[in-house]
Amino acid sequence: MTSNEAMVSGQGVSQEENPYKITKKDLIRSSLNLGALGMEFSWTYYKQMNLAFCLMVAGMLKKIYHGRPDDYAAALHRHAAFFNITVQFAPFVGGIAMAMEERVARGEIEPESVNDVKAALMGPLSGIGDAIFLTTIRVIAAAVGISLCQAGNAAGPIVFLLIYNIPAFWLRVWGVQKGYSMGVSFLEKASENGLMTKVMAAIGIVGAMVIGGMTKDMFWATIPVQIGEAVKGKDPTTIQSVLDGIMPGIVGMCAFWIYYWLLSKKINPMWLILGTMVLGVVGAFFGFLGWKCRLCR
Repeated sequence: MTSNEAMVSGQGVSQEENPYKITKKDLIRSSLNLGALGMEFSWTYYKQMNLAFCLMVAGMLKKIYHGRPDDYAAALHRHAAFFNITVQFAPFVGGIAMAMEERVARGEIEPESVNDVKAALMGPLSGIGDAIFLTTIRVIAAAVGISLCQAGNAAGPIVFLLIYNIPAFWLRVWGVQKGYSMGVSFLEKASENGLMTKVMAAIGIVGAMVIGGMTKDMFWATIPVQIGEAVKGKDPTTIQSVLDGIMPGIVGMCAFWIYYWLLSKKINPMWLILGTMVLGVVGAFFGFLGWKCRLCR
């Protein structure tokens, strides 16, 4: 075995002698770099946070695949797949992914398994993360900050930022380290005793529930076409009200399955986005599609 192969396999080379070993400093730096903190402002409709994720882990991938430019390029291409998650949990997933990439580099697991794990974690962690940060901590922070501002205290905005960001940044730093340690120990043991299969099945169920809820709550189009004449004192009957009487959210569910079917036929997502825009404009112009504001109750 050559010295280079020893470094790749991690055998015969101590951590101090191996300059390509991922360190705690590497992990923390990745959780606070431009990619990790730029998950939202580099977001795209096509693959959402994929570019930011690549930027977050690029430095560690260079270490893992040092002297192997083709494998490094393949790893970047692999992580350019669709990715979307509550941003505070992104470093945690990144840590797990890098631990798995080390095993990929040693030929112990298949490269496709990395994205399989990432995809399985996105939905459940997003459901948990959104509930914690967006609907709990953010609301509490805003309430405290607004109260201070109403009382004439200029520290209101600062307190708001501190309450929200202290746990957010703590989770980033702790999460990437925990994810990395879980990736090299927990995932291996879980795979051996069959626990990983059960965990992935449970995560898949939670993920399906989250996607089901988002299908209804994030679809804002309505079908306002009237059926018959309006009755005095009552709103006119519309196709939307009839469908809501059958099953609320049925229009969004049908739209979801149409898009799912089209994607299964390898239709380019960009064409679907453009088609949706055209359909929305045409539908609003001719009156067979409307928009329901979720905030207007």
